[in-house]
Amino acid sequence: MSSTTFFTSVQDQLQFVEQRIREQAGEEHHPDLRSALEHLLAAGGKRIRPTLGLLVGNMLGAPEEKLITLGASVELLHTATLVHDDLIDGALLRRGMPTLNARWSPAATVLTGDFLFARAAKLAAETDYLPLMKLFSETLATIVNGELTQMFSARGVIDRENYYSRIYAKTASLFEMSSLAASMVATEDEDVRASMKTFGYEVGMAFQIVDDILDFTGEQSAVGKPIGSDLLNGLVTLPAIYYAEAHPDDEDVLSLPSGGWKDTERVQRIVDNIRKNAAIEKAME
Repeated sequence: MSSTTFFTSVQDQLQFVEQRIREQAGEEHHPDLRSALEHLLAAGGKRIRPTLGLLVGNMLGAPEEKLITLGASVELLHTATLVHDDLIDGALLRRGMPTLNARWSPAATVLTGDFLFARAAKLAAETDYLPLMKLFSETLATIVNGELTQMFSARGVIDRENYYSRIYAKTASLFEMSSLAASMVATEDEDVRASMKTFGYEVGMAFQIVDDILDFTGEQSAVGKPIGSDLLNGLVTLPAIYYAEAHPDDEDVLSLPSGGWKDTERVQRIVDNIRKNAAIEKAME
């Protein structure tokens, strides 16, 4: 079954999720805030996280209204993290559109992200289920802690466990939350919930690994960033880790922890070697 089939099976519900999301840019807000929210929402997105929650919830017979509310909450939380990430990274474009920080001051950008966090929490609270609020706060804490850890950690480090921890906090934690939350409004069976939590975790980890692979194999116009941009930022992802393990004497790789990632020629050689090597295939396994 293709990914298109998965999306098609919940297409009608996703439209209701989209409606709940767009309701957050209501008339009662300050005009500049409303304009910022409309700009963010116009950028769209694949809505993969709400889709995952809908698929899990539908399978388990969860109430549709709660699934739609949860889907909107998860997507708003995701959008809020992107707003703050773009500011931290100094990114000026996302999905081909100017980021908020490209148009607004840092303070206004931070406050808009905070507003989105608040609206996401409000929607989660509408489920009237306290454990969901706890899950929401724990996931947000995981994301923030992961971002801080990355910010204050040494760059160019080749470490598999460090990589897995980073992508869990950055990406998989929100997939895990989406899948687990959907199961929580469907059943009290702890075994089922645990299975759905694991499922969300594995989907999220795979999603980020594929994204990291595309950083080496994709085209800049398609992935929306320069090829090898992770390495150029000192982030060593799974394909590079596999390549480093297979070529421990590669001087370019050995230079990464001591700042070699700042050398565009070195990074380009590493990227070229990874693209010709079995590292991509191993990362796909």
